[in-house]
Amino acid sequence: MVKLRETDVLVIGGGVNGAGIARDLAGRGLSVVLCEKDDLASATSAASTKLIHGGLRYLEYYEFGLVRDALKEREVLLRAAPHIIWPLTFVLPHHAKLRPWWLIRLGLFLYDHIGGRRTLPSSKGLDLAGTRFGQPLKNTFKRGFSYSDCWVEDTRLVVLAALDAAERGATILTRTECTHLAKRDKHDGWTATLHDHVSEENYKIHAKMVVNAAGPWVTKALDIVGHGGDTVVQKYKIRWVKGSHIIVPRLYQGDHAYILQNGDGRIVFAIPYEKKFTLVGTTDVEYHGDIDEVRISLEEVEYLCEAVSSWLRKPVKPEDVQWTYSGVRPLLDDGASDAKAVTRDYVLDIEEYKDAPILSVYGGKITTFRKLSEKAGDKVVERLGRGRGAWTADAVLPGAEASGMNFDTFVKTLRREFNWLPESLALRLAHAYGSRVRTILRGCKRMADMGEDFGDGIYEAEIRYLVSNEWAMTVDDIFWRRSKLGLHASDETQKRVGKFLRKLMAKPKVK
Repeated sequence: MVKLRETDVLVIGGGVNGAGIARDLAGRGLSVVLCEKDDLASATSAASTKLIHGGLRYLEYYEFGLVRDALKEREVLLRAAPHIIWPLTFVLPHHAKLRPWWLIRLGLFLYDHIGGRRTLPSSKGLDLAGTRFGQPLKNTFKRGFSYSDCWVEDTRLVVLAALDAAERGATILTRTECTHLAKRDKHDGWTATLHDHVSEENYKIHAKMVVNAAGPWVTKALDIVGHGGDTVVQKYKIRWVKGSHIIVPRLYQGDHAYILQNGDGRIVFAIPYEKKFTLVGTTDVEYHGDIDEVRISLEEVEYLCEAVSSWLRKPVKPEDVQWTYSGVRPLLDDGASDAKAVTRDYVLDIEEYKDAPILSVYGGKITTFRKLSEKAGDKVVERLGRGRGAWTADAVLPGAEASGMNFDTFVKTLRREFNWLPESLALRLAHAYGSRVRTILRGCKRMADMGEDFGDGIYEAEIRYLVSNEWAMTVDDIFWRRSKLGLHASDETQKRVGKFLRKLMAKPKVK
């Protein structure tokens, strides 16, 4: 059982906002405990379209401030983690019956300029006929545009933020649920009851302040405060909007993505994914079900297939789908009648419960997690009256410690340093771990030193690293959240890793 008594801040929620806030606060010199009832990035943060972007379509809803802030963050995050974030070219073919050419051109002009773009290419018009961009499309689409945003390995972004928090002194507790919050007797702050879902033990900790970053569960987290009717007054409402994606065999050659307009006013992305696949998404569906059991519906699968098939020469059918994932976005309820129009902006709200402060995070998106965390950190420092100032704007995430890290140069250096590593494995490890790959490879001078070979390019050294450094406990943690190896590894490989994990987890481990 974890023995904890006092902390400055308890953060509830291990998604991107919770991990980001824990990182921010730990870097300000505050003591921090983060608890997550499941694994890190086990809900909404794992179900994104995996883009760091301004949100081009949000301009239609006059969300200029949100787009501007997101575009500024795009540049910050690209510098902070070039091993898991990289530029991606988007092709937007023009359909005259959906949006006029001039309107798209105006939107892209704004997109190029309102966010202080520095490193990414500007947008431009394209003649698609006879080009690699036009080849996958039906020949009726002859003109279009290109612009740039960024790709992100979303679950790894969460894990790296948590890892940075831990290395700055935060305690990260996965599979640990906060089941009750009460005003601490005769002291300022809170007494929190935590339940460890692994050991099935309960224990209490004291925190001067609580940050509620529970995502879709944000209002439910407030329900555990106090007793009976003596609870926190909830000023904001959350609207659950389900976003679903499908993964299909690769639809076209090239590293570019497509942003495709749909007749209902929405857009759908088609993005190269894990080399062999194409990711298609997303939907925007009002959700009223169990947020612990979110699944794609047949209607959503058909919608995505039809949406992309209306543009491509080769139709996509439901039977082509290899994998799906869905998540619930906890959007701030702004009264919009249509789910696709609900704001992606956020609110940070501090409530006092018998003079014990709790800061709740409503809404938000993965692109703005760092800025959201910084603003939350400012509020916490102001409320507690201690802690250093903002610091993350110029900081990098674990794996990108080399100043001005150029990923291509790093890979070349890594391959020279470990020239016995197969090229494909070296590239995969470099993308996943950046400079931290040297921790995995420490003491290894040949493949045999990597330990047990589980198959499909997965070795014991990597699994041990994930367990001892990144809170991995299960096969799903490793194959779907710390990576997307589940799309590539055989069932037999996954069974071997599972067997090894059971042996490893049965032994006492020091974190």
